[in-house]
Amino acid sequence: MTLFDTIKKPTLLLNADQTRKNIQWMVQKANAEGIHLRPHFKTHQSAAIGEWFRDEGVTAITVSSVDMAAYFARHGWRDITIAFPVNWREIDEINDLAQQIKLNLLVESLETAQFLEEHLAKPVNVWIKIDVGNQRTGLSKTDPKTIAQVASAIEHSPMLNLKGLLTHAGQSYHAESVEAVQQIHTESLTQLKYIKNYLAVLGVARLEMSIGDTPTARLAPEFGSLVSEIRPGNFVFFDAQQLKIGSCCSDEISVALACPVVARHPARSEVVIYGGAIHLSKDSFRHDGKTAYGLVALPEGKGWGTPLDGAYVRAVSQEHGVVHLSPQDFERLQIGDLVCILPAHSCLTLQCMGEMLSLEGERFTTMNSQ
Repeated sequence: MTLFDTIKKPTLLLNADQTRKNIQWMVQKANAEGIHLRPHFKTHQSAAIGEWFRDEGVTAITVSSVDMAAYFARHGWRDITIAFPVNWREIDEINDLAQQIKLNLLVESLETAQFLEEHLAKPVNVWIKIDVGNQRTGLSKTDPKTIAQVASAIEHSPMLNLKGLLTHAGQSYHAESVEAVQQIHTESLTQLKYIKNYLAVLGVARLEMSIGDTPTARLAPEFGSLVSEIRPGNFVFFDAQQLKIGSCCSDEISVALACPVVARHPARSEVVIYGGAIHLSKDSFRHDGKTAYGLVALPEGKGWGTPLDGAYVRAVSQEHGVVHLSPQDFERLQIGDLVCILPAHSCLTLQCMGEMLSLEGERFTTMNSQ
């Protein structure tokens, strides 16, 4: 009996060997350039996979919530950046963490700097979040005066230690080519350099620069002397979005959602799978001009093969996934068979599933496992 014979419902499979290779590649790139790798653990959310990073010499991490910071602190991580704007309502939990670990927080307003000054029980490190084009959070790169005001407030606070400027060029996930990602990277560094020089003239010097996102970390030919650390996360697994951008090859994608086929529709050359939005999420990408929620591979050996030409998850509802196939591949699939879906966004698929099953049959739990 093989692993696939045991699968009855949507199951997130993990290629552990490839995941370790992905980790090793990023560690080697950071080491070669002499910069600090602070990987984002929101992708895998697993204490066990965290140990694979520790095996490669990683000692500091990034997370996306106070709860995630507490989870990894319980598993021995002592240098953690919460890469999310400070939630004032969690100040008690933040203070608990600050007593246990070297805690790094993001600030992007005078109000939050003042709140932390008044409510922190112990000093913490602070990064000023700069928006370099993603338009999600952060102070605008076009408003250096406000950035300087926030920096000054932090520097004059005995409870806050200003580490530097932090960015996330999330617009790189929408890039259409490797060249476009590299252009985003170049523009981001240009903006950071301008702000750093502006602050230096005002006497705010010796600032570190922290940049995040997998596409630029993977595809930038070099980071240069400006960058102090990188915080990619998705590279640990990769996914169909990263494949489309050019950040990875299909054989570097190390997770796939195994889904049973439950219906066939010959007139549409489509099958319906048990695997919908509550398993894959509703994140999508453009595939040959169409909206896709994942690519499709078939079980092969102890894992899965390369994505089938022209095959993609066309639609998802709560439990259903609709998979479009070429006529030839449609004839290969019968009700009861399994397909392996390479998710649009591996971070959210794992968030939905809560756990993984390795190709060797080992269960990997996460902070969300029941």
